[in-house]
Amino acid sequence: MSISSSTKVGYLGPRGTFTEQALLSQPDLAAAEHHPIGSIPDALHALVSGAVDLAFVPIENGIEGAVNVTQDTLTFDIDVIIQREIVLDIQFNLLALPGSSLDEIHTVLSYPVALAQCRRFLRERLPDATVDVAGSTADAARRIGEGQLRGVAAISSPLAADLYSLEPVAEAVEDHTGNQTRFLLLAREGIAPATGHDKTSVVVYQRANQPGSLLAILQEFAARSINLMRLESRPTRQGLGDYCFVLDMEGHVESELVGDCLRELKMTQGDVKFLGSYPAAGAKGDQARRDSDANWQSANDWLASVRNDIQT
Repeated sequence: MSISSSTKVGYLGPRGTFTEQALLSQPDLAAAEHHPIGSIPDALHALVSGAVDLAFVPIENGIEGAVNVTQDTLTFDIDVIIQREIVLDIQFNLLALPGSSLDEIHTVLSYPVALAQCRRFLRERLPDATVDVAGSTADAARRIGEGQLRGVAAISSPLAADLYSLEPVAEAVEDHTGNQTRFLLLAREGIAPATGHDKTSVVVYQRANQPGSLLAILQEFAARSINLMRLESRPTRQGLGDYCFVLDMEGHVESELVGDCLRELKMTQGDVKFLGSYPAAGAKGDQARRDSDANWQSANDWLASVRNDIQT
């Protein structure tokens, strides 16, 4: 997908969110036209309506799991295609007005997912503080900075401190090291080309809720040695106990194995919704793609040498 300085990218705002931080980590996206939007559903629906060309939203955290509002909007409400995933290392800081001390803090604001990742810090260091919810980590920081709210702190990103003239009262307040969040870049149409190190995401709806139905789905992947990287069950909103499954698998829909697996699932299950095939993120992603290209070229040269012996 071609991205230029005039490409409109909608993302979870206001400015200073981890979503913006992840966006700025991509040179092509950093150079695009940015549109902070107040909620994840609004950012996704802005894409569908054409108000923006691309949407950029969080989908999964390594500590708290799936961002359900993103997952459910993609699963049930809209039809868009994943173009890319980006993984960002997350550090939460406790931000307050300049000169504040930890003893002064009586209220902590943040996004629910962020609050959940800092439970231990809040319990041990701020046991008497009131915890309140904001629309995003950056919104919490913005409210404190613009309102000059003394005694109120935000669990937010280092980026938000500079934007809203706050200072860290405490740094790295997350409960677990190695905390990461995965973000998705989405477009209205168009599947990203295969790179040799890809993921494919789908939603599989069961034909019937009966014993062995999930096993039947999983066996299609096992039979083809396709590695499942994520499996989430979500209620279909059709009735209690009626679930669908959101799956991320290794490989691209262009692959014969992945394509054959999806064909079989479409034929045997209630339905399959294709969410996208896209380059997989990760520190070793570029190397994996280079290795894949080299392996493909070697295998292609071998096949060509075999075919040269076909008698004419």
